[in-house]
Amino acid sequence: MLFKRDHRRGNDEQRRIYAVFEIIYTLVDFIAALCFIVGSVMFFFEEWQTPGTWLFLIGSICFALKPTLRLVRELKLAAMGDDTDLADRFKGD
Repeated sequence: MLFKRDHRRGNDEQRRIYAVFEIIYTLVDFIAALCFIVGSVMFFFEEWQTPGTWLFLIGSICFALKPTLRLVRELKLAAMGDDTDLADRFKGD
């Protein structure tokens, strides 16, 4: 399958791309969590509820970015000359 291949053991460029996307993915996780924590605290105060709502929205968008980042990473890695067995991976094991 597309997501089963272990790109951490690929060539230098594949490992670099994998690492960059993992760092971005982790940063998005932290940003989403921070937005939800701060937004939750803001909801205790009426005058801060609107900014808190915006933080919830930003956190939700970050969570939606996570699968998008994974898909982009996998497609980019698949396009790096690893397309010979791509059809076989789609068939399953």
